[in-house]
Amino acid sequence: MTYRPFLQVNVFSTDPLLGNPLAVVLDADGLTDARMAAFARWTNLSETTFISKPDDPRADYRVRIFTTLGELPFAGHPTLGSCHAWLAKGGVPKDGEIVQQCGIGLVRIRHDASGLAFEAPPLQRDGPLEPALRERVRAGLGVAVDDLLDAQWVDNGPPWLALRLRSRAAVLALRPDYAALDGLMVGAFAACGEGDAVDAAFESRAFIAGEAAPEDPVTGSLNAGIARWLVREGGAPERYVISQGTVLGRAGRVQVERVGDALWIGGACVTCIEGSVRL
Repeated sequence: MTYRPFLQVNVFSTDPLLGNPLAVVLDADGLTDARMAAFARWTNLSETTFISKPDDPRADYRVRIFTTLGELPFAGHPTLGSCHAWLAKGGVPKDGEIVQQCGIGLVRIRHDASGLAFEAPPLQRDGPLEPALRERVRAGLGVAVDDLLDAQWVDNGPPWLALRLRSRAAVLALRPDYAALDGLMVGAFAACGEGDAVDAAFESRAFIAGEAAPEDPVTGSLNAGIARWLVREGGAPERYVISQGTVLGRAGRVQVERVGDALWIGGACVTCIEGSVRL
């Protein structure tokens, strides 16, 4: 076993205790899949990442992303948190833009005075949910029929499906039946109204049945998929903020910006724990 640099990072909030935590192991070359999976189960966080040298010469580094259940090809808060850790440990991009290699391929990341943002990957599956699946998810989340406006696939690596609800209050009132949602990654969101008194245009929640912590505090991949849905249908401005984590006592803020054909998903990152881990 070898001592490797380790950081625990808070993502999507400037307050270290109000975002989504991420464990990051650097210099992870040589670790087996089994060892990475075991450490991810041990941290018991929504995701743990492992940074190593890239296989693709265009990339600056490679990241492997594990939940407590298995590996993901892509995820949003691990992308930003891993990049933050890589930069903090002296990483220097080959060009002005950072390029991450992960399970879905190459992901562009920009780093400027406003922080970090990744380019939302294209959707691998989109369009309306099948009627039976739509009803299963509606019932599993406890959504009143009148509160459900639409339901679509927003699969960008993680197989997210998302429900658009009538109000922020309906999103905050969700009480999921995880047994009914077994095997699904489900998000729900709604536009915020003037009376909601929140500094965001939308409120979202994310649920992964079977995880140790089945409600994710703040979710980059889901909100990236929702952003592609909204932009496609003209349902959002070119720049806006999504609030997430309210029910869990968090204050996550996901920043979305459209620049030409690219959608950038950003947020704050703060190092909370730094040291080494023996793996």
